[in-house]
Amino acid sequence: MSNEEDQYLLFLDLLGESDNTTDMSYVVSNIVQFCSKKNVNQFGARFIPAFYYVNFILSYFGNGLVLFIIFKYEKLNTVTNILLLNLVFSNILFASSLPFWATYHLSEWIFGVSLCKIVSSAYFIGFYSSILFLTLMTFDRYLAVVHAVAAAKSRKRAYAIMASVTVWCVSIVASVKELVLQNVWESPSNGLMCDESGYPGSIMDHWRLFSYYQQFLLFFLLPLFMVMYCYISITVRILSTRMKEKCRAIKLIFVIIFTFFACWTPYNVVILLRAVQISSTSENEDSCSDSLDYALYVTRNIAYLYCSISPVFYTFVGKKFQSHFRRLMAKKIPCLKRHISLSSQSTRTTSQRTPHSAYEY
Repeated sequence: MSNEEDQYLLFLDLLGESDNTTDMSYVVSNIVQFCSKKNVNQFGARFIPAFYYVNFILSYFGNGLVLFIIFKYEKLNTVTNILLLNLVFSNILFASSLPFWATYHLSEWIFGVSLCKIVSSAYFIGFYSSILFLTLMTFDRYLAVVHAVAAAKSRKRAYAIMASVTVWCVSIVASVKELVLQNVWESPSNGLMCDESGYPGSIMDHWRLFSYYQQFLLFFLLPLFMVMYCYISITVRILSTRMKEKCRAIKLIFVIIFTFFACWTPYNVVILLRAVQISSTSENEDSCSDSLDYALYVTRNIAYLYCSISPVFYTFVGKKFQSHFRRLMAKKIPCLKRHISLSSQSTRTTSQRTPHSAYEY
């Protein structure tokens, strides 16, 4: 018998002993699963880039239009316009990161480590600040309508600036981890990746849990409760007055609440389910399920779309901005001048300064 055959038989004997051993150090109690995300990644590569580019174009066009109208027709030192300007800037900051992510989903990260950290931070700073500014604008409407007399003394330029600075600081602090954790590394199957890396898996899981709960509690539940409370209070206040366009204002409130809830709730429910999945200690078949990944792709982009177009939604549903838009179109399209000028005049005559003028945006 040759030496190779001896070694082969010895290997078989050792293999048989390891299969029948009673030494507990050889026992594997859990099944180790390899979760392939190839189908999910292919779905993202088809769906995400086009959506991000469309989102980028809509955001820049819509926010740019709002910005132009504010600078051309409005006073820049009012509380409402200061908050609206900050909301526009936060959405532009968020939208500026989308072309980078679209290119990344098409191939790999080609922009280097520094831009990986900067783009990731800008992405989350813009995202978080947009949510908070929307909430702050809702609270400002609440003060202007429900506490009109008291708010007249406190709603000054300094109040708007301080509130805006606070929102930016909170958003930056909430996004600091992106500067620390985001890195570029090379995957054998996907090429260069811009992702959270460089630390042990347990530490990364703790940070992901922190991010998910931060998103759900601070940037969803708190804003949702504030929006609901403020608009319910505004509705009660409007119903108790003789406001001529009471029904229109209530319909507008309903649309705002419903849109906010419909766009944000699915994404944050998925975030909460992801957090529960990570924090679960038991290994089961569902831990490799792709359903949450697909759901995250879809619901996240619905939330991001709302985040990008919110200034347009919050302004052009109001009469005042509709009037400004008509004036702008009258200058750009002369054939519409007669019809638009009459509409603008009627709007100016009906737009009286009342506690409910927050709905004359």
